[in-house]
Amino acid sequence: MIKVAIINPLTGDASRIGTEGEIPVIVHPHPPIDDEYIYLPFRQFFTDNGQPDGSNDMRVVGTAANPIDFYISARPNDDIFIKTIAFVISDAQATLSQFGNIGALTNGIQFFFESQSLGTITINESLKTNFDFIQQCAGLPAFGSGIDAFRAQNVVGNSEAYIPTLDFGGLFGTPFGVRLKGGTQDRLVFRIQDDTSGVDRFDIVAFGGDLKLTE
Repeated sequence: MIKVAIINPLTGDASRIGTEGEIPVIVHPHPPIDDEYIYLPFRQFFTDNGQPDGSNDMRVVGTAANPIDFYISARPNDDIFIKTIAFVISDAQATLSQFGNIGALTNGIQFFFESQSLGTITINESLKTNFDFIQQCAGLPAFGSGIDAFRAQNVVGNSEAYIPTLDFGGLFGTPFGVRLKGGTQDRLVFRIQDDTSGVDRFDIVAFGGDLKLTE
């Protein structure tokens, strides 16, 4: 048997093991401060070119034969982690069974992760109605009742909106969300295969972290 001890090189203190085999630790109220990487806030709309300067207006005329992609693409150097996605689908008199107030979509909107190393991972093959988006987000945030369930008022002028929020950590158990590895062709995509131009507003914004190498 070889006995091993974990020693703090600065103080000479050794780690202790409890009676049930546990190692006590201290949780600091901040992330590691001497790491060569820093985790910065990230926010970007899904756009038609995957970059912040692209169009985020998802009211477009797509078809099954000629779909239109709105996505966030990997950066040349930094790793991007997308943890939360917030949707806005706004239209006057919108109801759960329709998309906005223009009826259910025919082909639907595909939601997938395109990984350079793993291929395409489908998250939802066909989002056709306001309720489909709410179901994809596990019914969050939940508010209102009756015909106003999940529906916010006066989001675009007098038009109502459905504003579901997808938390990858809570839904899929991935605490940091979806990783878009720097220097790859990775991207997170919504593929529109129908005419969504008739609603008052349709856009999607992502929140997460940007893992940047410090100087």
